[in-house]
Amino acid sequence: MKRSYQFLLATCLMLLAFSADAQVVYVTEWKSEADKIVYVSEYESEADVVVYRTEWRTDAQPKSGIWYFTEWRNDANLVIYFTEWRSEADLVIAYTEWKSDAMWRNK
Repeated sequence: MKRSYQFLLATCLMLLAFSADAQVVYVTEWKSEADKIVYVSEYESEADVVVYRTEWRTDAQPKSGIWYFTEWRNDANLVIYFTEWRSEADLVIAYTEWKSDAMWRNK
């Protein structure tokens, strides 16, 4: 019994470690709750992150630009607030239709 509990605990910890840096994103309505304030640009050349929205949580990769949007704040690794003003943004993103175009740029 004790060994099976230890195995279960070790497995859960490994799964958490692999998913901890994935870009699972929650959109908040309150700027004060956000980790990043995000402005959406029409142009990829202006973006810090070119984002591909995936339907599958398992596709989300750390610092890849592949984002999975969740409905639950507790599931998220990144909480964002969308702003209409570029000047107040911490992060500028542009969406892409192609997964291969997704990227995180160091600016």
